Amino acid sequence: MDAMTDSPTSSSPTDIRGPRLHGVYDALRAAVLSGEIHPGEGISETRVAARYGVSRTPVREAFRRLADEGFLRIVPQVGTFVAPIQLSAVSDSQFIRETLECRTVRLAAERAEAADVASLTRLLDSHRTVMSPDRHSEFFALDEATHAELARIAGRPAVWDLLVAVKAQLDRVRFLSLHSEGWAAKIVGEHQCIVDRVAARDPDGAEEAMRAHLRTVFAAVDEIARTNSHFFET
Repeated sequence: MDAMTDSPTSSSPTDIRGPRLHGVYDALRAAVLSGEIHPGEGISETRVAARYGVSRTPVREAFRRLADEGFLRIVPQVGTFVAPIQLSAVSDSQFIRETLECRTVRLAAERAEAADVASLTRLLDSHRTVMSPDRHSEFFALDEATHAELARIAGRPAVWDLLVAVKAQLDRVRFLSLHSEGWAAKIVGEHQCIVDRVAARDPDGAEEAMRAHLRTVFAAVDEIARTNSHFFET
């Protein structure tokens, strides 16, 4: 946890239950997601609270939320530890995401206006500028933003909010996949196919492109787990 608690924070919020909770939660979630802190590594409420200048209350609440999402394991009377990735949870996340996003992208293709396509194109252009290995966090954020924008265009932004809450374990695998050579370029290419189909107002094509895109990572799960075995539950 030393690496995590030595990293800078982006703000100094004052509301314990509002911004302070979200600040601690977001920082810890990002550290687990990116692999900055590894499965089995212990984290301390006291040390995290001291690092972020907050009481232990928002830290405890952040820990509970992250535990609910499968990022942490809280062992009573022992401590709190980063949880390994569970393949069963990855599979469930993939099922939910594919079911909802394929329907959502159809709606996006039916509803998209010129301004919406322009917005998606700008995101793709930005995506292409952060494909280097040292910019994985930015790449991942733009990946998320692209899918969120498709949900907005579909008129179903709450669907994306729901997906964010249920795809935590899948997201950890997605982040690990970025370490594979050529993976970022592959993802951008798949996003381009989706945007092209949305721009063409082709719901069937958009759904096909989205389904293929979402299955890219899932098809590689076994290989990702093999090469990053310390991240996965045996």
